[in-house]
Amino acid sequence: MKTTRDVIIRPIVSEKSYAGLEQNTYTFLVDPRATKTEIKEAVQKIWDVHVISVNTLNRRGKVKRRRYTKGKRPDQKRAIVTLAEGDSIEIFETGK
Repeated sequence: MKTTRDVIIRPIVSEKSYAGLEQNTYTFLVDPRATKTEIKEAVQKIWDVHVISVNTLNRRGKVKRRRYTKGKRPDQKRAIVTLAEGDSIEIFETGK
């Protein structure tokens, strides 16, 4: 049984994710095995907001050179969560 904190690992802090705040969308790094329904329930439970939609994307890790060998960054699954009008998550608001 996965807990809500197992599903959502951390928020993504980037220029693109901050641009989404105006459309009331938030980006999270999530467990690769998590479903959209689990992500929706976890966000609603942790931050007490109403989620309208969840879009997910799988990002393959880049292959990078490490001196004489090649290494690979880990694969990631991201969730872009759209909240209802009037709802917000305070974690992202701290930089303003």
